[in-house]
Amino acid sequence: MFTKKILVGALLILSVSAINAQSYEGLLTDNYNGVHGIISNPSNIADSRLKLDVNLIGLSAFFGNNYLGVNLNDLFNDIDKTFDEANTNSNENNFFVSNLDVLGPSVMLSLSEKHSIALYSRARLFINVDDINGTTIDKEGGFNEDEDFFINEGDLSGDINLWTEIGASYARVLMDNGKHFLKGGITLKYLSGTHHAYLKGSEVSIDFNSATQEVTTDGALTYGNDVSGGEDDSFGDFFKFGKSSGLGSDIGLVYEWRPDHKDHKLTDTKGNIIVNKGVNKYKIKFGASITDIGSIKNKGGEEETYNLDKTQSIDNFDGLDLEEGLKNNFDVIGTAQSSSRSSLPTAFHANVDWNIYSKFYLNFNSDVSLRGKNRINTNHIQNQISLTPRLETAWLSIYSPVSIMKEIGFRWGAGLRAGPFYLGSSSILTSFMGQTKTLDIYAGVKVPIYQHKLRDKDGDGLKDDMDSCPEIPGPLENNGCPWKDTDGDEILDKDDNCPNEAGPIENNGCPWKDSDGDGVLDKDDDCPQVPGLKELNGCPDADGDGIIDQNDRCPNNPGTKEHKGCPDTDGDTLADIDDECPQTAGPVSNNGCPEVTQEVQKQLNDYAKTILFDTGKATIKTESVSVMVDIIQILNEYPSARFTVEGHTDSVGSSESNQKLSEARANSVRDFLINEGISGNRLSAIGFGEEKPIASNTTKLGRKQNRRVEINLIK
Repeated sequence: MFTKKILVGALLILSVSAINAQSYEGLLTDNYNGVHGIISNPSNIADSRLKLDVNLIGLSAFFGNNYLGVNLNDLFNDIDKTFDEANTNSNENNFFVSNLDVLGPSVMLSLSEKHSIALYSRARLFINVDDINGTTIDKEGGFNEDEDFFINEGDLSGDINLWTEIGASYARVLMDNGKHFLKGGITLKYLSGTHHAYLKGSEVSIDFNSATQEVTTDGALTYGNDVSGGEDDSFGDFFKFGKSSGLGSDIGLVYEWRPDHKDHKLTDTKGNIIVNKGVNKYKIKFGASITDIGSIKNKGGEEETYNLDKTQSIDNFDGLDLEEGLKNNFDVIGTAQSSSRSSLPTAFHANVDWNIYSKFYLNFNSDVSLRGKNRINTNHIQNQISLTPRLETAWLSIYSPVSIMKEIGFRWGAGLRAGPFYLGSSSILTSFMGQTKTLDIYAGVKVPIYQHKLRDKDGDGLKDDMDSCPEIPGPLENNGCPWKDTDGDEILDKDDNCPNEAGPIENNGCPWKDSDGDGVLDKDDDCPQVPGLKELNGCPDADGDGIIDQNDRCPNNPGTKEHKGCPDTDGDTLADIDDECPQTAGPVSNNGCPEVTQEVQKQLNDYAKTILFDTGKATIKTESVSVMVDIIQILNEYPSARFTVEGHTDSVGSSESNQKLSEARANSVRDFLINEGISGNRLSAIGFGEEKPIASNTTKLGRKQNRRVEINLIK
């Protein structure tokens, strides 16, 4: 009949899917899983607990669905009854998934503290069946030809892909500053497709008329496969490279929080830091990865789309398989030159691992598909979250994952790794507790070579094989043995400056001395290396001002306490050493120098305006020398003040010549003052030409007033 030979036959063949993150559940949370770590996150192998890990063979199988529930206890009683009385949940969106994941000979190697590599071989069978109407499955075992039935399949899809992988992984430590640790990794893999088949239906429906023994179908169905054969010979080619190929990759990061990182670092007798590679160092670990990025380009396959809109006798499908039934009974409405690429089940994985105490851990993991479930020839994982408590040691780990898988529900399993062997299931406990919609198991054998664990029994930071006293804590500089107290003064020899002569702690184990011979013991002598006076606690006072030399800013010149031993000659409250004008009283705000008042400023400019120059030149006339002397006297009274010599002209002549003349006259006055002893850093010169008149240039008197020199205070 049609439903059995065409639709159900196709969908039930597509009933196995290899879900990457849902392989080897429990084992992938183990820090001692070695090469298996790359399956979920390639960065796992960096800073590994294993020097070398060789996987000989490993197999993980998984089955899940939302249609059929069975109890494994019934298998031991009546296997036929197990499935005959199984609970079914028929709806329009039933699906089937499962897993067959074979990890062949593979090796992981820790190259150094920061770098690790892995090479692996893997065979995977991956099939998804999505959105199949459960009524179709119900009819698969047969139907009453005297009864009508109608099944609305709607949109459905199914994919089967069988391929082998040869991959290489590289991981390295990206950051290690003690408390914070980050590592990353990448896997590149060559994919060799062995077998594929897929179908995608759109608005498919089946209507059987018992009176006419005819079946009316509707919708469209795309079917593609490799032309080499069907599923019977695909298993024989499981490990054989096919002519289809592609590239894939995985990428991941892992961050570890290591609050007790110092406890995992020991030293040798030379003080070199040695990291204890054989132990886990984190309190909490976070991991994130994207796996199965890529696709396989299928060669030599075919893809055809059929129009199912037809009414015909049910007898037309007797004895026909899927491909024959489609080709013999339906019209082709679309043909592709080759079958579609097989898209890998790209997925995102997030992981948190908490070291609760010592060897006990709790792991939280989530797996999220990044592929749409109804894309043609595209596999996808089943989303899930899991919580896995575990007891972990180098040679034995026991774990019990608890998970919730989308549309399948609660699962509870158990697993262990014992030396070279690993075995487990993520659903074994729920499978015997009641009706379950999922079954899985994994097992394998490997050859692990663990990192050497450094021992430090006494906890003194020196590893035992170099510790002269491994049972008693002691410092590195004493080869791990405690220090002695030879003179019995309760000060250890390492801290005792006189280990053979008893002395007080405050003198570092030595008896007190009088180093400077001034009659004051060093312990009471504030100046133990310089002879001094008893009344000044052994310190000298050279100038006799009652202030000891070491606190006296002017130790050879008597002064006052308020000035820390320095005199204040001008009595302006500023010590001479800080007074820029020690002979002239002035405010502290002006560093002890008198301030230039407005009256003084006016007087300076009154003098400056009387300076005469040769006509059209910058040469100061002889009769102005007396005026310059008066200006110098004023400037000397204010030694800290700085001034600007400004030159100005009238508007007669060109502005360019006036500018140059004003600059020359300003510099001429400045140079005269400097030659007569005024510091050059107190004076600057600038010419303004005819830019700043103080009177009208239209009159002779105004022009005379504009031809001037000003000396202004720089504030």
